[in-house]
Amino acid sequence: MKLFKYFGPGIITGASDDDPSGIATYTQAGAMFGLATLWTAFLAFPLMAVIQRMCARIGLVTGHGLAGTLRLHYPKWVLFLTIGLGAPAIVLNIGANIAGMGAVGTMLFPKVEPGYFSVFFTMTLFIFMIYLPYKKITNILKYLCLSLLVYCIVPFYYDGMSLSHIISSSFTPEIHFTKEYLMILVGILGTTISPYLFFWQASMEVEEKEHNHIILVNKTDIKSMESDIDSGMIFSGIIMYCIILTAGLVLFPNGINEVNTVEEAALALYPLLGNSASILFSLGVIGTGLIAIPVLSGSLSYMFTEILNLPKGLDRTFKQAKGFYSIMAFSLILGLSLHLFGISPIDALIATAILYGITAPILIGVILHIANNKEIMGEFVNSRWMNIGGVFTLLLMSAAAIALVILYMF
Repeated sequence: MKLFKYFGPGIITGASDDDPSGIATYTQAGAMFGLATLWTAFLAFPLMAVIQRMCARIGLVTGHGLAGTLRLHYPKWVLFLTIGLGAPAIVLNIGANIAGMGAVGTMLFPKVEPGYFSVFFTMTLFIFMIYLPYKKITNILKYLCLSLLVYCIVPFYYDGMSLSHIISSSFTPEIHFTKEYLMILVGILGTTISPYLFFWQASMEVEEKEHNHIILVNKTDIKSMESDIDSGMIFSGIIMYCIILTAGLVLFPNGINEVNTVEEAALALYPLLGNSASILFSLGVIGTGLIAIPVLSGSLSYMFTEILNLPKGLDRTFKQAKGFYSIMAFSLILGLSLHLFGISPIDALIATAILYGITAPILIGVILHIANNKEIMGEFVNSRWMNIGGVFTLLLMSAAAIALVILYMF
């Protein structure tokens, strides 16, 4: 537990990456294709790390988040395009996570409608975000991350585990050129390399810089930031791997090949927890929702306050940053209103991941341009290896998204 004291924004980024949307997407991947997508966890880690490192360095070097940097150095159309692609997906993600938390609340207390739980969690989150200072928020969120580790235990309690099959699936890519497989692949890429985390990471580094009273950034600060990012991405990658592995071992062989409800998703934990699976699954979704929704609404709020040059920051009080918290409140209300459309929480969570997968390539292109702009980054522009990783991520996500669109069209 003492180790958690040394974790910075990276571990929160990594944990929020495994939000209810991620849990739903990874569970669906394992249920539909068994262990065929297990290899994506090893591919996703370096891709996540390289993009988050770029975003963090931009915030650390410039002292501004992504939106603020674009406002100061780029034409308005670039700024509006970036926000136009990021904001709607973030609102949908907030709504999907709130709906998911409401659905698992009903699993715990069947007599209470999911809508009531959704309202309760929304109000609780807003009070939580306003009245707890930044340091307390990060300390609480770090410990909530531990709820996800149960997925790393379940496979060892399952009799049907084949170590050779797991190793083979982990390191040998298996690709099916079908609409369903590409949809899951784009969803996995979208929920691991999520646009909202780009904005969040850059803004969090700005706050950390202010907290630590850093005026001039040096290479030691950059290395410390990169280690923090890597720790968060490793945590995220391990949880992603274990969820796909668990669903692939438990759900897929038993004919549960499409997860439509939270109850079906909870069955993945049954070998370890038995009838208590629904309880721990519900607590895990609620815990990750409490981690992710402040990150989602916070990233949205950072976007608009940086554009409008308003006071911002989770370490400020409501009186000091009324606009910042008002935008957070409005995003929660918008997200909450999405349940009125009657969309299944599982469908909404997976749809969010797919939308991220389609919009992320454009945002990654913008980030690559900023990270290589010497007028903005000075001596801290991307290295050759960072550019190779960034371009590969851009091309891979673009290819997957284009292939999915073509399959849907024809």
